[in-house]
Amino acid sequence: MKENPNHASLRLEFTVFALVSASFANIYITQPILPALQKEFSTGLVLVSFTVSAVIFGIAISNLPFGFLADRLPIHPIIFSGGVLVAFGGLICAASNDLWMLIGARFLQGIFIPALTTCLAAYLSKTLPVARLNVVMGSYVSATVLGGLAGRLLGGWIQPSLNWRYAFIIASALVLIATFTALRGLPRTLADAGRERQSIGFLVLMKRWELLRIYFCAAGSFAVFSSVFNYLPFRLTAPPFNFSTEMTTSLYIVYVVGIFMGPTSGNLCNRFGCGNTLVGGSVTLGISLALLLHPTVAAVVVGLIGVCAGFFTVHAAAVGCLNRKLFSGQGRANALYVLFYYMGGWLGITGTGFAFKHGGWNAVIYICAVLLLIPLGAGFGERKEISR
Repeated sequence: MKENPNHASLRLEFTVFALVSASFANIYITQPILPALQKEFSTGLVLVSFTVSAVIFGIAISNLPFGFLADRLPIHPIIFSGGVLVAFGGLICAASNDLWMLIGARFLQGIFIPALTTCLAAYLSKTLPVARLNVVMGSYVSATVLGGLAGRLLGGWIQPSLNWRYAFIIASALVLIATFTALRGLPRTLADAGRERQSIGFLVLMKRWELLRIYFCAAGSFAVFSSVFNYLPFRLTAPPFNFSTEMTTSLYIVYVVGIFMGPTSGNLCNRFGCGNTLVGGSVTLGISLALLLHPTVAAVVVGLIGVCAGFFTVHAAAVGCLNRKLFSGQGRANALYVLFYYMGGWLGITGTGFAFKHGGWNAVIYICAVLLLIPLGAGFGERKEISR
C-alpha cells in the first residue's frame, strides 16, 4: 500500500529534525561548564575553551571531504559512519581523566558531525522543490538551535547534581537513536534520484563572488555569536553577577528564540529579500551587543535574546540565499559554507579568548562589533545585486 504523501513528508521532516538536533547536542556540552572544567583540570581559560573550539575546528576541516562525498555517495552509509563515530567520541569524553584526551575526543566528534549535518543539507537541497527550500532550510536551522540548546542545558544542569560525564553518555545515546531512525526514515530512491551527475569543483564555487560573500557572512556572524556564548559563563560567574553554574545555564534558554527565527527568516527572505533580511539581522545583533556591555541582569537577558534573534535571522537567510543560487554542486557548496562558518567560530573563540584574558568582557564585545561589519556588508551586497 502506497504511503500518504503528507505522512511521508512529515516523517521526513521529523527524521531530519531529530538527526540534526541530536548531532548539535554533542557540540556545546562543555560550554556552560567551562569554569568547572578549568577548576577540575587545573588549567587556563584559553586551554579549557579548546573543549568547544576543538569540535568546531574538526567540523571545519572535514566539511570539504564530506561535501565531496555527499555529491557522489548515497546518504545512508555516510550517516551510519558519522553517527557511530560521533557517539564513540562522546563515550571517550565520558571516560577521560586527562584534558588533552578530552580535547582529542571532542576533535574526533567534530570530524564526523558533518556526516550528519552538511551531507544532510546537501541531500535536502538536491531533493526538495525550490519553492520550499527557504522555509525548509529555516526548519533545518531550527533543529540546530534545539540541539545546541539541549547540549548546553544537558551539560550545565547535570554537572552540579551528577557529573558532566553523564551528559556525554546521554548525548551519545541520542545520536545513535537518531542515526538509526534516519537510516530507516530517509528514502533511498529520493536520494539516488537526486544525486548529482555533473560535478562542480570547490575552486569554481570559490570564484563566484556572490557565493563567497555569503561564506564570509557565515564566518563573521558565527564568530560573533560563538564568542559571546563561549565567554558568557566566565562573565556571569564573576562579579558583579556571581552566578552559579545552574543560574548561568538557565540563561541559555534564550537560545530557544532561534527555533522560531529559522522559519521566520525564510519567510522574511521570501517577502523582503535576503539582502534586507541580512541587514536587519545584523543591526539587531549590533544593538544587542551594546546591551551586553551593561552590568545588569536585565540588560544581559534582553541582549542575549537579541543576539539569538539577530544571529539566527542572518544564518537562516544566508543558508537559504546560498542554496537558491545553486543549480549544481550542492554538496560542495554547502560544505564550503559550513567550512567558513565553523572556521569563523573557531577563530572567534580563540581570538576573543585572548581578548577576554587581557581585556575582559568589554574587549570581547568590541571585537564582535568589528566582526559584525562582515554580515552587514554581505547584506548590502545582496541588496545591490537585486537592485541591478
